[in-house]
Amino acid sequence: MPRGAKPRVAILREQGVNGQREMAAAFRRAGFSAVDVHMSELLNGSATLESFQGAVACGGFSYGDVLGAGSGWARSILYNARTFDQFSAFFARSDSFALGVCNGCQMLSQLKDLIPGAAAWPRFLRNRSEQFEARLVMAEVLDSKSLFFDGLTGMMAPLVVSHGEGRVDALADGSRLCLRYVDYRGEAASRYPENPNGSPDGSAGFTTDDGRVTILMPHPERVYLRKQYSWLPASAAGAEGPWFEMFRNARLWLA
Repeated sequence: MPRGAKPRVAILREQGVNGQREMAAAFRRAGFSAVDVHMSELLNGSATLESFQGAVACGGFSYGDVLGAGSGWARSILYNARTFDQFSAFFARSDSFALGVCNGCQMLSQLKDLIPGAAAWPRFLRNRSEQFEARLVMAEVLDSKSLFFDGLTGMMAPLVVSHGEGRVDALADGSRLCLRYVDYRGEAASRYPENPNGSPDGSAGFTTDDGRVTILMPHPERVYLRKQYSWLPASAAGAEGPWFEMFRNARLWLA
């Protein structure tokens, strides 16, 4: 890519999604041209994914979550020939990447048949607490091929959760776990509230075999700046928070 060029990333949203502004801001700060793309534009053909290097499915409550865990959003892709073909072609490209957060995580998990290397991804079910969970939790980056977490293995930092259906149903061989909730000892969180939804082994994020597509239940885009935290250790210098490295890594991957 030419020096100084800003690769285009599609900030995808659907009716009810509300996390697109923070997501776009984080990617712009990392050197991307972040473009707002509503699903209606992909459905009617006024926009396509062909000119984008990245696609990000944002968090929120698509279709008011009345269809549950991003299912309505996923179905608008799976059961429409135009969007089915577009997303299939996008995921098949070796020069593309994708990120799904919260509702977008739930949605992409239901597209796993279209995503190379995602066959073992889990489903996301209602929280064990039977209530919406919204707060800061501690999370740890695990060793994986995720392009977003390159060089970050072992990092622990607070992350925002904001979901009612974030519980992983089960971990399968090859599920490619890349992020987990941890307790105050730095161990996999097995109990509430350190584990906000009851996922086994504190499961919070997954990636593909090649690391090009990653899905996360927590919201890194809501804490990508230092000032978005009430406190960080003095060692965390600079304007950006620790999770900003995810977005920087995506830009470096395209360099």
